[in-house]
Amino acid sequence: MITARQVRAARALLDWTQDTLAEEALVSLTALKRLEDRRELKVHESTRVQVQRALEKAGIVFIATEGGRGVMLVQRPNATVMS
Repeated sequence: MITARQVRAARALLDWTQDTLAEEALVSLTALKRLEDRRELKVHESTRVQVQRALEKAGIVFIATEGGRGVMLVQRPNATVMS
């Protein structure tokens, strides 16, 4: 299960706003804000799944180890690099 902190970190890596992620994940902005809330508010599991899929599609890899949780942005094969 992805955490609020992971979602916020993933958005930061992608330089996405909450609006952008909500749009990409096809969830309401309110639902996304609940998911990202530091108080760990309840959200529908489908919201969590849709957000995770949208972030993974954008190149985010979710990491969970005994040492903690995190995210990593990987270059997708067909991605265009902006410089």
